[in-house]
Amino acid sequence: MSDRAKLLIIGVSGTVLAVVLALVLLGGDGDSDTPEVVTKQGNLDPPGRVIAPGQAASVVMETSEGSFTIELDTDAAPKTTNSFAYLVEEGFYDGLGFHRIVPDFVIQGGDPLGDGTGGPGFKTVEKPPADLTYEPGVVAMARAGDERPGTSGSQFFVVTGAGGASLPPDYALVGRVSDGLDVVEEIGALGAADEQPTRTVVIERATLQTG
Repeated sequence: MSDRAKLLIIGVSGTVLAVVLALVLLGGDGDSDTPEVVTKQGNLDPPGRVIAPGQAASVVMETSEGSFTIELDTDAAPKTTNSFAYLVEEGFYDGLGFHRIVPDFVIQGGDPLGDGTGGPGFKTVEKPPADLTYEPGVVAMARAGDERPGTSGSQFFVVTGAGGASLPPDYALVGRVSDGLDVVEEIGALGAADEQPTRTVVIERATLQTG
């Protein structure tokens, strides 16, 4: 498996019991323009029904670098998109950062701990479509290496370049960026050789829109 593919096999720690909120100012230079990243541990219950299979729905991600919109594929991935919508409605993503950025591959966020190990306190399992390919703009969920294909918590990635083609269809589908792909690409350019962001990028607010 390629190094890029290994990026998305995240170690997710399982059910997290306590709820702790802490504000962490990244950058360390006292610059008031540096976005603030919220870290938290989740103990959310599994979601009830938020959106119906086939329902038109999208999520607007307002970030410190601009906004982009994810059109949820509620037909092909009804369980995964419902879980994603639930997390958005709970405000779970608000304040979290993109903790891993690999140019020409992916931007990855949604980790409440910011170190690749966090989750919401529950798992969703939905096998992705067998013909799924991870083209630029596709949004999918990260999973731990010992989890079944299609397992997800809260960590998600957006494909930004040709590197996504190397991934097998093992990562639960969320949807596709329908607006603001230029913003995603700008975020995708902020990755260093160690896959860490060169500048703090924060999801300031995520909003669910339904048709």
